[in-house]
Amino acid sequence: MKHLLKMLDLSTDEIIDILNLADQLKYELKHGIPHPHLKGKTLGMIFQKASTRTRVSFETGMYQLGGYPLFLSSNDLQIGRGEPVQDTARVLSRYLDGIMIRTFEQKEVEDLAQYGSIPIINGLTDFCHPCQVLADLMTIREFKGSFDGLKMCFIGDGNNMANSLIVGCLKVGMSVSIACPDDYQPPVEILEFAAKYGDKFEMTNSPVVAAKDADVLITDVWASMGQEGEAEKRKKAFAGYQINDELMAQAHADAMVLHCLPAHREEEITEKVFESHANEIFEEAENRLHAQKAVMVKLMAD
Repeated sequence: MKHLLKMLDLSTDEIIDILNLADQLKYELKHGIPHPHLKGKTLGMIFQKASTRTRVSFETGMYQLGGYPLFLSSNDLQIGRGEPVQDTARVLSRYLDGIMIRTFEQKEVEDLAQYGSIPIINGLTDFCHPCQVLADLMTIREFKGSFDGLKMCFIGDGNNMANSLIVGCLKVGMSVSIACPDDYQPPVEILEFAAKYGDKFEMTNSPVVAAKDADVLITDVWASMGQEGEAEKRKKAFAGYQINDELMAQAHADAMVLHCLPAHREEEITEKVFESHANEIFEEAENRLHAQKAVMVKLMAD
């Protein structure tokens, strides 16, 4: 494992190794056990998409690991203002020990990895969100004990979250059912991957069908960052794609609910369901810190 670019690149063993280390680092933090695995290391954090959780969790995680996080906004860099990505990658590789980038195009992340000589971590692109899904898997295992026999149901847009959840959950042995409108399905690359798992993957346009006997229900906002101009169109397209009491009644009685946040209550999820599962959702948010620390240690520790 040289980079974290997308869930498709990780083997099942690599995912489990990251989750096991994340559990260990979480335990050590809760018990005041220092773990300065990245002492003297510097992580450059490139943000072309703003974020609350990504910035705070990566900065805090780097400090806890003994390293130094360097925030780089789009205003601080020449990317997008004439300097090729490959030049930026080669320059930053001589200053830093790793780069986390949160941006729009997956190609930009892949190019940094291709032309640089240090580990690259995908903090989010329009194609995938591997850090979030590692935190989701960590949370599912924490609450359910294992992945054996579990069914994950995703309701909503076939977006970066859906893409990474499909791949991550299938790779750890879960069954996956996704409900999305016909015009908002995941890309062909993801569906071709999922098809290899046969009847462990199901895609439908009926949330009720997808939620039947689910152990974990997950959703995301209907309009992601950069899609604000389509908000009204998307509200119409996703009407009925809401996690609510009717949907929860289709799932197992002890089903958990996750949301990567921010949540738009009464759109993709009702206030009642959100608050009933707030403990799971905010544990999931905390686990971004621990999962990302595990990724940084795997990639950047000596």
